[in-house]
Amino acid sequence: MRSILFAILVGLVGAALLHIVIILALPQFTGKDAYSRVLGLYEMDSFFPLTSEPGPTGLANEDPFLRVAVCGFSVSTGPARFIAKGAVPFWSLSIYDADSNEIFSMNDHTAVNGNLDLVMATPIQLVDLRKTPPESLAQSIVVEMPDEEGYAVLRALAPSGSFEEPVRNFLAESSCEPFRR
Repeated sequence: MRSILFAILVGLVGAALLHIVIILALPQFTGKDAYSRVLGLYEMDSFFPLTSEPGPTGLANEDPFLRVAVCGFSVSTGPARFIAKGAVPFWSLSIYDADSNEIFSMNDHTAVNGNLDLVMATPIQLVDLRKTPPESLAQSIVVEMPDEEGYAVLRALAPSGSFEEPVRNFLAESSCEPFRR
């Protein structure tokens, strides 16, 4: 009798684990994960603002006080650089790998002079940058990217209508592009 109860218990636990794995892996198999949706927006290496209505990829800006822009990037051929300047009440940047794991995040309070200047690079590229650091990186934050591809999410706060234009300009003038020495 014990062996039958043990077999039933092991079967139930195994079935529960299998269901959890299937649910968590489903976005990868259907192409509906965040990285696939970001790549479906437009070309890589530039920020694209999200609208309040879901676009063709299903991405939308659902917070009424935040304006959001996303950028897909690759560090396979060289580092990627993210720059944004402007007077907005608050901004934040989050970097994710292709599996949607957060690699790095920062905001205007942790940035130099409140401006975004970030370089993402592979470990080998970081060694090269540190050997001969370009002057253009004097104020930059340099971060290691464990994978070659990822995406960035830049958010800016617009707490009232008077901030709409500065926030939209901040996002429109931000850049996400390969780093050039």
